Parts: sequence; C-alpha cells; structure tokens
Amino acid sequence: MTTASAPAPTVGATLVTSEQAGATARRGVGPRVRRRGGVAWLGLTPFAAYVLLFLAVPAAIAVGSGFFDASGTPTLANLAAFADPSVLRAFGASAGLSAVSAVIGAVIGAVVCWALSALRPDGVVRSMIDSAASVLAQFGGVMLAFAFIATIGTQGLVTAWLASVFHWDLNAGGAFLYTVPGLVIPYVYFQVPLMVLTFMPAFEGVKTQWGEAAATLGASRATYWRRIAVPVLAPAFWGSLLLLFANGFSSFATAAALISQGGIVPLTIRAQLTSETIIGLQNVAGVLALGMVVVMAVVMGAYSLLQRRAARWQR
Repeated sequence: MTTASAPAPTVGATLVTSEQAGATARRGVGPRVRRRGGVAWLGLTPFAAYVLLFLAVPAAIAVGSGFFDASGTPTLANLAAFADPSVLRAFGASAGLSAVSAVIGAVIGAVVCWALSALRPDGVVRSMIDSAASVLAQFGGVMLAFAFIATIGTQGLVTAWLASVFHWDLNAGGAFLYTVPGLVIPYVYFQVPLMVLTFMPAFEGVKTQWGEAAATLGASRATYWRRIAVPVLAPAFWGSLLLLFANGFSSFATAAALISQGGIVPLTIRAQLTSETIIGLQNVAGVLALGMVVVMAVVMGAYSLLQRRAARWQR
C-alpha cells in the first residue's frame, strides 16, 4: 500500500511565505519595540527629575546670582571680582593644585595600568585591584581628610615615627597638610584610582597582534612603544589627565576639612557665602561659580574630543 506524498512547495510559494512571515513579524515586533522604548524612557524620569532639581536648578541659581546686585537689579558690575587679587590667587591655586595632583595621579595610574595589562582580566589580583580602584576613587571628603590627619598630621602616626626614628619633623616648617600645597597628597590618593578606571580601557584596546606584527618586521620593543603604542594611547591619556584636572578643580569636602580659610576657589565661594569680603561688590560667590563653570566646560569639552578620538582604537 502506497501513501501519497505531499507536493513539494514551489520556489514562488516559498518566497511568498517568507515575505508574509517577515511582514507578520514586523507588524508584531515593531509596536512592541516602540512600546518597550517608551517604557525605558519613562524609567529615566526619576533620574532626570533628580538631576534637574538637585543639579541643574541649583547651578543655574548659583551662576545667575552673580548677575544681580543686592536689590535684585541685573548688573554686570559684579564681574569686576575677577580682577580682585584674592580671586586671582584662588583660581591660580586651584589650577596649580589640580594640575600637580592630576599629573602625579596620571603618571602613577598609567604605570599601574601597564602592570595590570600583563594580568588575566578575570584573575583574582586584577579583580581585587579593579574593585579597590572603584572604591578608592570615591573615597574623598571628610573621611579621607581625617585619615591623613591621623597619618601625617601634626600628631599623626607617620609624623611621630619619623620624629622618633629619623629625628625628622615633617611639620618643622608648619603644618604642611593644612596648606594648599599639602592638599596634593590627599588629592593624589583619589586621583590615582580614578586614572586606573578611565585609562585601563585604552590599555585593553591595544591589540597584542600589533606588537607581534612589529616584532615580525624587525622593530624593537622600544620602537613598538614609541611608534605604535604611545601614539594610540596618547589621546586617552591626555583625556584622562583632563578628567583628573576637573576632578581636582571641583573637589571641596577634603579641602574644607583641612583648611579653615580660603585658598582655592571652592573654599573662597564658601567664604563669600558666609561673609562678603570684597568691598563694593555683591553676590561674588555667583561670579566665582560662573568662573568654575567656564573652566569645567572648557576642560570637559576638550576631554570629550579626546575621548572620541581614543574610542576609535577601543572598538
């Protein structure tokens, strides 16, 4: 007994069926994807509201207050505060502190990244260092200041040990930690792990095949680093350096816990909020906030340009 087999589908029928299936899939998936995208944007609403209420609005009020006098009349006279010697010294001290701590942190962090590149990405040591960098990059403020007070303050453990063993008084010329140059030490503490976090992806983007190809063509290790690795890593390095500068320029809590008076721009803003010290001008704190916003905008704009250039090698 024979059974009749089903006729084989023709090529045209197969094409029609495929087109119908594709159209059905597009009709079914398209609206679902659009609805899912709308829900995803809705999920960002709490974060957007938080940024608007606690970042955008306070920043606009702080900066805008510099363009009004005591009676609320709009004026540009307050911008004369930028010519005041104390304001110029504050901006110079902030720029110097941020630059020195950024350079030291960038160099040390780059060396750490170079050492980490030789480790397995999923290894225990690499995971521990990555976790420590993530935590220490945010370990600033009052806790960090108190840690350094207990370590190298006037009665700190390291200070007492150096005096008893080597008869060297760390603070012979004054309480170094409580000065603007002394802020470099705690600033470097959180600049180094931030450099590791931002610069490590660039190191991971350097392909081992590049070194092998250079060696095959007769290039030495030094030539490889000078002509291939360093040019590739340079945009990411300079971008990370700018990010460290911006981080140091905007830091406040650590400096506020160590220095009671002004000296850098954030502390000068605090002094202007508590007592106007520049005679003849009002709302100087808003003017200083405007100066900080301009500096940060320039630095972060340059950082974005360098990051876009560095991203070409990280794909």
